[in-house]
Amino acid sequence: PPAHSRSDWIGPPDKHSNLRPVIFYVPPEESPLERRLREARQEAQACDQRFWARHNCAFRQEKEEFIYSRLKAKGLEMRDETGQKATLNAEEMADFYKDFLSKNFRKHMQYNRDWYKRNFTITFLMGQVALARALRWLRWKKKKVGN
Repeated sequence: PPAHSRSDWIGPPDKHSNLRPVIFYVPPEESPLERRLREARQEAQACDQRFWARHNCAFRQEKEEFIYSRLKAKGLEMRDETGQKATLNAEEMADFYKDFLSKNFRKHMQYNRDWYKRNFTITFLMGQVALARALRWLRWKKKKVGN
């Protein structure tokens, strides 16, 4: 982002995780509480990025292996005679999706628990930052009216 920017910047989706990375704005006079909030948001983003990159990589690999094994069982190649990539029907793919979700159920549950914990912390910090900013604004307003 340009040096004069005063907001977060959101980038294009990552090719592995499909998540859009955020470059967080760092105010010049960031308070320790605001820094904690920004760092919590950055850590949450990094955790999400790692999880979904690994998950999507495993998904693609297992999907290719599943398709290959099913085509091989049918006596077919990965590409048909015209060079097009061979595919399976929706019913066959549903078997893969169901199996993949079942195998990764515990990982998803753990990810969801961690996601809720991180986001509860972020929400709590956001409330603290909002309160601190409101109190700072009120003190500034009172000082200005008093002069």
